[in-house]
Amino acid sequence: MGDQTFVLAGTARPRDAAWMLDEMCEHFVEHASVQRTGASALMKSALGTAAFALVDGRIEIKIAAPSSQSLQLAQNSIAEHMFYFAGEDPLELSWSSASEPKPLPNFREAIVVRTEAVTPHMRRVVLRCDDVSAFAGGGMHVRLLLPPPGRNPVWPNMGADGRLAWPEGDDELVVRVYTIRFVDRERREVSIDFLQHPMPDVATPGADFARDAKVGQVIGMLGPGGGDMPVAARMLLAGDESALPAIARIIAEAPAGTEIQALIEIEDEAEEQPLPSAGALELRWLHRKNRTGEAPNRLLDVVLDSIRNVEPHTFVWVACEKDDIRIVRQTLKARGHDRKRMYVAWYWDKGEGSASDAT
Repeated sequence: MGDQTFVLAGTARPRDAAWMLDEMCEHFVEHASVQRTGASALMKSALGTAAFALVDGRIEIKIAAPSSQSLQLAQNSIAEHMFYFAGEDPLELSWSSASEPKPLPNFREAIVVRTEAVTPHMRRVVLRCDDVSAFAGGGMHVRLLLPPPGRNPVWPNMGADGRLAWPEGDDELVVRVYTIRFVDRERREVSIDFLQHPMPDVATPGADFARDAKVGQVIGMLGPGGGDMPVAARMLLAGDESALPAIARIIAEAPAGTEIQALIEIEDEAEEQPLPSAGALELRWLHRKNRTGEAPNRLLDVVLDSIRNVEPHTFVWVACEKDDIRIVRQTLKARGHDRKRMYVAWYWDKGEGSASDAT
């Protein structure tokens, strides 16, 4: 990473410091190099390093990063995850360099330039912003910030505890996570595909935005982050329509020589779309309309069969419904599959009819 000249120290006082450190290590092991030794832990990623130490019921934190932007992003990531894991429990988090709320280094304002139908239930929105270079690498996902109609947007900033400070009341934003499908550096454009999935009594603000988006409409983008592009000689990719944009991008950016097996569940033939790749792609579309009573969950069954035959060095990438993901994760764990060779995430919850902010 080069010389790490930007540093920051923090102190966290959760209800149970040891449990909190366990949760942090358990989560970040899939996103960073994590070394745990007794009462301390060291995490290394592209943003820098973060050292954690349990001291008298608190967690002492030291961050070192190659740039002020990386330092701020690392601080925010630690803060957001700690408060997420704390839930309703009390948590105090302070930093050695307290300051006034400051702009976010990974925020960009974007303008809608066009929309188009990819399939009957997949709609693409093309956005333009001043600099799209960050979206071409790193994480595949971005948080879209949708301002209330008819109001000038008020964007979030970073608060004193390291978390995002969001506008409230009449300025409250709708926030949803989506996959970056294409990046066009020359045109400064980012394309995002939205699944159109109307459900009775369930709000779908992201899908509604894509359906009604107007040229010139202004939104915000935070990211990229999460769901890094897998790099492996052999990959197993699986998911339903909610994961199709991510699977499609992985397939499109895989280098020549990559062996890819893709299992994608969609409604019917009309939802199929071209998925060009330089890799060797074995693609199987699973149509729900052809599902029989004997196969109530065809995607899960096919994925589990594939996992049972997968080789240890294969990167396994699966995203679909929450309950199915639990079974997939348990199966991979039982097989002893390397956690650094998997990405397993739920993108929606059939019990709540909601999408995950982790997508």
